[in-house]
Amino acid sequence: MLRDFKADLFKALAHPIRIAIVDVLREGEMPVREIQERLGIEQSTISQHLAALRSSGLVLARREGTSSYYGVADPAIWVLLDIAREIYERQLHANRTMFEALR
Repeated sequence: MLRDFKADLFKALAHPIRIAIVDVLREGEMPVREIQERLGIEQSTISQHLAALRSSGLVLARREGTSSYYGVADPAIWVLLDIAREIYERQLHANRTMFEALR
């Protein structure tokens, strides 16, 4: 059951646009239009990815007038993304070190 949850979580984050959306929401909840402007991606694309993030429970939507505001459901998601960045940086450093040793 826990493994299924983890697999579903990583599936929900398995697209660079979804990760970008979660990252931009570090600044707080915002409407689709603002997310779109910050990422420079078409509104329809943003909406599709927000729907996937919502169905996985990673983001929540709140209606205010005619606008829907989106925010992360659990700020711990940023810890996960920060750890992924740290792993990437360590691998990049290791690859760079190995490449330089070959020269």
